[in-house]
Amino acid sequence: MTVQVQPRSKARPARSAFYVVVALLLIAVVAFGFSHTVSSKLIHPKTPRPWILYVHVAVFSAWMVLFIVQSALAFAHRVAWHRRLGWFGLVLGGLVPVVGVDTALTMSRIHRAEGAMHGDASLIVPLFDMLAFTATFGLALLWRRRADYHRRLMLMAACGLTAAAFARFPAWLLPDKTWYVAVDAIILTAALRDHWLERRVHAVYRFGLPLLAMGQAAAMAIELTRAPAWLAVAHVLLGPPGP
Repeated sequence: MTVQVQPRSKARPARSAFYVVVALLLIAVVAFGFSHTVSSKLIHPKTPRPWILYVHVAVFSAWMVLFIVQSALAFAHRVAWHRRLGWFGLVLGGLVPVVGVDTALTMSRIHRAEGAMHGDASLIVPLFDMLAFTATFGLALLWRRRADYHRRLMLMAACGLTAAAFARFPAWLLPDKTWYVAVDAIILTAALRDHWLERRVHAVYRFGLPLLAMGQAAAMAIELTRAPAWLAVAHVLLGPPGP
């Protein structure tokens, strides 16, 4: 009797290498997007920036670097190092939503004081992004012993953090208010790769991507329509305008 062995050993490196490529792509997206504003908004701002903004840059940059390092360790089959570094990732990932929410509230108050239009309504976008990151990162921790779930959830969490970078792309490259389309396109590419390699889309993408897209659409609709209910919540979160 002849036993046919499926060539799964070839598929595994391809899948692992894909996550390294995606990590590099996300770094490129962040570098390119923020290169258009880092000088005027962070290095040479017209008015002093709050300290939380610099903490935000440090924490989120560290997270993206960690994502690429962990992807590379997984590709190299350095499981022990990957797990050791995972404890640092646990702390850093816990800081991301805390710092992200604090930064969003602080900068929204500053923009409101500077007379920015629709700042209260726009607060929904970064808060949703932090909610989406917390959900995907939390599930990745819960299923950290199931590598197929863990790596896909971590990819979704990292992709979600690029929304702000995509929002800073030139309009000729990415039209305004379409940054979520770019974010989801990367995740969809991962889902299509699953289908190509395994003839099925993993449950993380099959359920997670539609839920994420619905949440993104809801956040954008609330911002664009300036939903009164959300404005009332935003006013409570931001507090009364300063003198």
